[in-house]
Amino acid sequence: MDQDEHEETHKHVLANGTVVEHTHGHGHTHSHTHTKSVLNRLSRAIGHLESIKKMVESGRDCSEVLIQLSAVKSAINNTGKVILQDHIEHCIVDAVEHGDTQAIRELEKAIDQFIK
Repeated sequence: MDQDEHEETHKHVLANGTVVEHTHGHGHTHSHTHTKSVLNRLSRAIGHLESIKKMVESGRDCSEVLIQLSAVKSAINNTGKVILQDHIEHCIVDAVEHGDTQAIRELEKAIDQFIK
């Protein structure tokens, strides 16, 4: 079989909205163990952000808003850490086993964007 027959383009969306796309030439499928946890965390952060929006609309004290924004920022960063851990444990281990240096380079770029 041609390598092209096994290529799979995969996208990762970082916490800051940056989309990182890469192709796996070895037919790798992503089986992340923390997907449900990540989705739950994102749903909570979205709900929290909606409540902050209502705080701003109702004219709540700026200090209170900033404290709540800090909590959402922390939640998003922690969600990113879970995604990163899952990606390293599954995708990057597989990429190293298959000599997929492009996936490793893309992870490096994603980490650079995430920690800005």
